Amino acid sequence: MGINVVSLVGRAGRDPEMKYFESGSVKCSLTLAVNRRSKRTDEPDWFELEIWGKTAEVAGNYVRKGSLIGVKGAVKFDHWTDRNTGEERQKLLIRVDQLELLGSRRDENPDEEEADL
Repeated sequence: MGINVVSLVGRAGRDPEMKYFESGSVKCSLTLAVNRRSKRTDEPDWFELEIWGKTAEVAGNYVRKGSLIGVKGAVKFDHWTDRNTGEERQKLLIRVDQLELLGSRRDENPDEEEADL
């Protein structure tokens, strides 16, 4: 028996990139910056996210660069052959099953007054 579960909370590194397929499927690609506190560095760890279906649509509609989000999913490796060198390549992805929008509306629009919320 194996367990492949990842939970992360961080900020979107860019606006979501949406891809719509003829089959009706929707895919959202996104990066996530997660702070790791250590004595050596406060640099974030970066994760590539892959989101499908209705969850992808939610991400596309509500997540923007800098949005605070939480995700739960599984580690996946994307494999391909480099066209130029012919070498086998791979990239670690997080296949997101659950998305939580953690930021407030004020985080998204800092110029709005509290009364507008």
